[in-house]
Order: sequence, then structure tokens, then C-alpha cells
Amino acid sequence: MTTFPYAAAALVAALFSQSATAACYVVYGPDKDIVYRASQPPVDMSRQIHETLPLVAPGSTLVFSPDNFGCEFSINKLPLASASMRGGMRPARADRG
Repeated sequence: MTTFPYAAAALVAALFSQSATAACYVVYGPDKDIVYRASQPPVDMSRQIHETLPLVAPGSTLVFSPDNFGCEFSINKLPLASASMRGGMRPARADRG
């Protein structure tokens, strides 16, 4: 059982490593339909997801993976998508009022 703390520490380090990146981000809306899929994150990933995702897609779930299977066809049905595209705005951040 002495290997468990080391394995847990390695997992935490890998999860919070700056070099750890996802290849595909998928946002599922409250109805479980895909509302966003792309290789770029829909929110500021330097913040905690529970702080930023509700600002962009309330009631949604973000799933990301290291492979890009299915991500070659982007989807962006986020409520703020059309306003962001026209105004050149970046994805919502929790520190913006």
C-alpha cells in the first residue's frame, strides 16, 4: 500500500502540469446535445471550469481528451458564439463583470 500515495501524487502532478493539454474539447448542453467541439477550449482554462463554463453555457458539461477523434469537425452552438465572433471577444472569464 505504500505505492498508492506515490501514484496519487504522480496523477495530481500530471493533471496540474502546464504541459498537459487536451486535443479535443466537447461541451454537452443540459439536454446532452453537443453544443461545442473543437481543439481550442471554450473557456479560459487557467481558471477553474466550474467558475467559467456556466458563464458560457449554463447547465453544460465540459469533457476533454488527449486525442482528437471527432474534433476535426468543429461545432460551436454556444449562446455567446455569434456575439463573440462579431465583436472579436474572447471566451468568458470568471473575473469579468
